[in-house]
Amino acid sequence: MQWNLRLRAAERGIWKSAQMRRMLADAGLEISAGKMSSWWAGTPPTMRLEDLDVLCAVLECAPSDLMTPEPEKVAARRRTTEVANGNDSTGAGNGTSPTVSPRFGKPRSTPPL
Repeated sequence: MQWNLRLRAAERGIWKSAQMRRMLADAGLEISAGKMSSWWAGTPPTMRLEDLDVLCAVLECAPSDLMTPEPEKVAARRRTTEVANGNDSTGAGNGTSPTVSPRFGKPRSTPPL
């Protein structure tokens, strides 16, 4: 996903993360300066849905305005994983699923009587 917070904020005339943080606080979302910095500087690794809801309310946008899918990155990641697992991409797209073999380990203990 491409994170578009700064673009959406700029469209609303918000140019600094401190200003955005104050607006979020006014809307009931108190976040740390470090968290605001991570949201402002790049794509956050995680985000609570409640936080996203307040962010969208402050920016008057939808979640889809803040995040843009990047399917080409997903496809590249899938190819990299297939090559790393020894499955060359020559068979990709033929509709077959990868073979999954069960893991045999220690059997589960029986429950107490």
